[in-house]
Amino acid sequence: MKWKESDFNNGITNINAVLIYGPDAGLVDELCDKALDKLEIEKDNLLAVDANELREKQDALFAESCSPSMFGGRKAVIISGAGDSDTKILTDLVTSSSLCATVIVTAGDLRVGSLRKLFEESKDNIAAIACYTDDSKTLESLIHKELSAQAGIQQVTPDAMSYMLSHLGGDRGITRSFLQKIAIYVSDKHVVDLEDVEKCLPDTSASSADDYMYSLTAGHINQTMVALDRLLYAGADANMLVRMLYIHFAKLLTAVVDGQLPKLFWKVADKFNMAIKIWPESEIVNVLSKLNDLEKMCRTNGLQPEILIRDFSLKLSVRAAKLALKRRK
Repeated sequence: MKWKESDFNNGITNINAVLIYGPDAGLVDELCDKALDKLEIEKDNLLAVDANELREKQDALFAESCSPSMFGGRKAVIISGAGDSDTKILTDLVTSSSLCATVIVTAGDLRVGSLRKLFEESKDNIAAIACYTDDSKTLESLIHKELSAQAGIQQVTPDAMSYMLSHLGGDRGITRSFLQKIAIYVSDKHVVDLEDVEKCLPDTSASSADDYMYSLTAGHINQTMVALDRLLYAGADANMLVRMLYIHFAKLLTAVVDGQLPKLFWKVADKFNMAIKIWPESEIVNVLSKLNDLEKMCRTNGLQPEILIRDFSLKLSVRAAKLALKRRK
C-alpha cells in the first residue's frame, strides 16, 4: 500500500511492516520515531540492524522477529539503509506467518525497484510512505505553524522568511531543530526578522555553509575548501554536510530540468545562476548517486568522514571549474 502521512498516523498500529524512504532523511527519522511511539515499543523489545549487516545477522534477525516478547508488549525491528539488493531477505521476513514484530524499514531516495514494489504493491499488512523534501509552500506553512505553536510568533518579516526558505526544507529534522532554536531566541518579542534568523542558524555557520555549497557548484575551488575548513573547524558534522550537499544538488537539478528556481537569498543568487548554466542534468544525477554512496561510506568506511568529505569536495569543485571553463570556451 502507498501511504500518505495521515494514513501512517492512523494505520501504523495495524500492519506488519512499513517502508519509510525518501530524500528527506530528517523526516524519515521523524516518522520512524513516531512509529515507535505509537506502537509503544519499550527498549527491551527493539532490535535495530543496518542493511549492511542483514546477511551476517539474518538468523538472529529472524529469530528475534518471529518470537514473542519475553517482557510483554509489542516488538519492533528497524532495518536502516535498505536497498533493492535486500528485497529477497525482507520479503521472506515481512511475509512470514510467524512474524511477531512490526518491521520498520528505512531507506534513502529509492528508484521504483523491487523494494518499493514489495511494500507499495502489497494489498494488506504492508505499506510504504515516501518522505519528500518540503517545497516553498509546505515549508512556509511549517515555519508559521511551528513558530506559532512554540512561541506564539505573530510576525515573520519577508526578508527573514525568504532567508529561511532558501536555507531550510531539505531535511525536516534540521528544519525543526532550527525553528525550536529561533522560537526560544525571539520568544520575548514575538517577531522574527532577518537578524534573528542569521544569529540562530544551525551550528554550522550559515555564511560558511553558503560559501561552501554555492562556491562548490560554481567552480570556485579555493573558496570551497576555505569554507569547508571553517565548517569542520567549527565542529560541523561530515554526515550533515553530505546531506546539505544532497539537498543543494537536488535543488540544482530541479532548476536545470524544470526551470523552477528556488527562492534564493541575494548573496548566493549569482553563484547559483552560474551553476545552472554550467551543470548538465546527467552530471547532477551522477553527483546525487555518488552522494548517496558517500553517506554510506561515512558510516561504514574505516577512514574518518572528514577525510572523505574533503576529498569529495575538492574533486567536485575541480569538476565544476572545468565545466565553467568549458562553457566560456
